[in-house]
Amino acid sequence: MIENFQLMLNNFYENNIAEYFASLQQYPIKLVTLIVDLGIVIFLGYKLLQVAKDTRAWQLLKGIVFLIIVTALSGLLKLNILHFILSSLMTYGALLLIVVFQPELRRALEQLGTSKLTKFFGIDKDIATKTRENIYKIVIAVMELAKEHTGALIVIERDIKLKDIVSSGIYMNSDISPQLLVNIFVPNTPLHDGAVIISDNKIAAAACMLPLAGDKDIARELGTRHRAAIGISKESDAIAIVVSEETGKVSIAKDGTLIADLKEDALKKILIKNVITKRFTDQAKTSKVGNLKNKIENKFKKKG
Repeated sequence: MIENFQLMLNNFYENNIAEYFASLQQYPIKLVTLIVDLGIVIFLGYKLLQVAKDTRAWQLLKGIVFLIIVTALSGLLKLNILHFILSSLMTYGALLLIVVFQPELRRALEQLGTSKLTKFFGIDKDIATKTRENIYKIVIAVMELAKEHTGALIVIERDIKLKDIVSSGIYMNSDISPQLLVNIFVPNTPLHDGAVIISDNKIAAAACMLPLAGDKDIARELGTRHRAAIGISKESDAIAIVVSEETGKVSIAKDGTLIADLKEDALKKILIKNVITKRFTDQAKTSKVGNLKNKIENKFKKKG
């Protein structure tokens, strides 16, 4: 098996690498092709290792590499019996790999025909689109919690970072899903008390402690969750969504003000307006103004 492997490597070297370098002497432009070729191979290898690292295949790959090394060493050290056994095992290695990695291979082939292929190559959706989708997921979770009269407090971070608040809770760094958000606030579970912090399109942490607003800032009939929502919205530009355990009503705290008894459409519109529209529009305007300013300054410098 090792001899066959060595023969395969020699053939590959002669027919590809050696041929490449020989043709470079006549056509130096082929150096660009070589760089592109190597770049693609390295990139694909890196991506495949990333995919394998998150699955059980990673441990199997390490075992296979170890087996190959031991087989090669046994041949070099003339350990004939061990080398014969390992070489015999390696003969059926290709079939064994197909059987063992069958689920991973099927999943990879399925991804070739789906949008997941873009994720494999690191091409993700733009931030505004992803944020909009996550807002829809949050709204679905909030409406489900409201229907069941399950108390909840969800804080959406904007420009001012909430690292100190995140550190007060249980770190999660999970993808946003309605099911996970609903499950977090199930009564008498470890994470149901406190707030969930949404940061950079992730559930950053749960069971977080928030600063409470003073008595003068809130009506007496409202509870601790509403007080905490107003408190965080006063101390930062975050938006806090509250579900009342007693009434099942949904409220939003923004800039120290509480907007109470929101329906699904109203909640969605407020979140899209404040988390997406204003934020990304303002960033675009700032960027355009900055570019225009730089152009004007450059013109004056050239004239000077």
